[in-house]
Amino acid sequence: MTIQGWILILGFTAVLVALTKPVGMWLFALYEGRRTPFHAVLGPLERGFYKLAGIDPAAEQNWRTYAVHMLLFQIATWLFTYAMLRLQAVLPMNPRGLESMGADGAFNTAISFTANTNWQWYSGEVALSNLSQMLGLTIHNFLSAATGIAIAFALFRGFARHGEGGDTGRNQATLGNFWADLTRITLYLLLPICVGYALFLVASGVPQTFTSLVEATTLEGARQSIVLGPVASQEAIKLLGTNGGGFFNANSAHPFENPTALTNFAEMLSIFVIGAGMTWCFGKAVGNTRQGWAIFSAMLILFLAGTTIVYWQEAAGNPMLHQLGVAGGNMEGKELRFGIAASALFSVVTTAASCGAVNAMHDSFTALGGMIPLFNMQLGEIVIGGVGAGIYGFLLFALLAVFVAGLMVGRTPEYVGKKIEAREVKLAVLAIAMLPLCILGFTTLAAVTPQGLAGPLNAGPHGFSEILYAFSSATGNNGSAFAGITSGTPFYNGLLGAAMWIGRFFVIIPVLAIAGSLAAKKYTPETTGSFPTTGGLWIGLLVGIILIVGGLTFLPSLALGPVADHLAVASGQLF
Repeated sequence: MTIQGWILILGFTAVLVALTKPVGMWLFALYEGRRTPFHAVLGPLERGFYKLAGIDPAAEQNWRTYAVHMLLFQIATWLFTYAMLRLQAVLPMNPRGLESMGADGAFNTAISFTANTNWQWYSGEVALSNLSQMLGLTIHNFLSAATGIAIAFALFRGFARHGEGGDTGRNQATLGNFWADLTRITLYLLLPICVGYALFLVASGVPQTFTSLVEATTLEGARQSIVLGPVASQEAIKLLGTNGGGFFNANSAHPFENPTALTNFAEMLSIFVIGAGMTWCFGKAVGNTRQGWAIFSAMLILFLAGTTIVYWQEAAGNPMLHQLGVAGGNMEGKELRFGIAASALFSVVTTAASCGAVNAMHDSFTALGGMIPLFNMQLGEIVIGGVGAGIYGFLLFALLAVFVAGLMVGRTPEYVGKKIEAREVKLAVLAIAMLPLCILGFTTLAAVTPQGLAGPLNAGPHGFSEILYAFSSATGNNGSAFAGITSGTPFYNGLLGAAMWIGRFFVIIPVLAIAGSLAAKKYTPETTGSFPTTGGLWIGLLVGIILIVGGLTFLPSLALGPVADHLAVASGQLF
């Protein structure tokens, strides 16, 4: 580890902290439906959407209506993208004459982008036309990100609104309007930032062109075709919306997606900035910004701990190479223009935030260095987390933590003025349990069947880690992979597609049910007997609950994978 590496990590953290409140203020304006500077230009477009669709943006929806409209919209956009991929060969803007995608591949890809996962079993530059990239996929990068933020807004309203109580109140309590939330987030947050961001990327050397490819002469005198396309526009929203799917197979390790140290820093920051701002927005929504800062502090502790472990392990290098006289850190699978520190930081940022973009190959990390990105995803990617998804996932753990605290003091737990009762705890446990059930269940199936065992490139614990990582990434809606696994088969396309859908929507529905239940509850003033949820004790309890739940659930699988891999390498054993 070097001084320069720590300056990068701490400097990144400082800039993130500085941006948290300004971004949170912008998000809060959208949460309240207030006017923004972009309304003068985009307001008529928003009103036109509502008129064309026959939507009254002021019409409030209860949690069931909000959920049904959200699900129908996701299914419709999934079918649209599936049809586009299946018909790619006959659609326009296909200058290289690429074939249509097969049924299982299109099924997987359409679900992947609908669920904000962007898992890519294919090489984007050789499998997808410009139209498929721009319309079929990029549209999801906006809408799936906006959906996550909309669900978080609905949960915030559940905490902030004070109903009449009881079952009748629960049915009548409203959480806003899904269509209004989706439209405003897209028009006044994601779209304006992405326009400026894409221009910055173009100025930094990222292509944005309809030219299909160029011919270059190599140093050996051979001719090489270099694929180009509308890269910058997709790159901007893939990072800002924590989507992750790249125009090129090498993703953000490709010089056309991430050419310089400055773009690398900006890309990492854009992955985290909205998720960080959501914490301040939550605090403002419930009338106490200290609540948001407490959540942000817990997230930051987990993030810095993970980054420290990955940087330490990658800087320490591979002991097997050290025995052969090759000194230094582990540079396998990393870009020389970024180095170990920037690669370690990027790996933690992208897996903490359910993004999935990578600037280094996680399969080539040391065993313990690769374990932290894996563990980040298994926690549900709540450490800053995906846009919207991170904060509502973290609040599920907050409900469990306050329930545990209530048991300690012998009274009904309270959180931000709402009593947390059996219904909310059961729903929170149900949502949290979806991830281990899906990750461990599908991993077990893949690890004992011939079709599943045909996927990993490596044998032994590392091969098991490749399978475990794939289903952790899919269920956690991340999209990154241990690059050694071959997943473009009907078996993996089907199972991973199911994992992505479960990991996204089987969590969202309980979250909305919790929001509806909370919105119906009366406000409970804080008393001297209330457990404080803003100080150091609360932050420590949050971190402890997250690590205990994650550790107890996934420690056996991690022991079979990266831990066993580390011990084998330390003893001089290779598979």
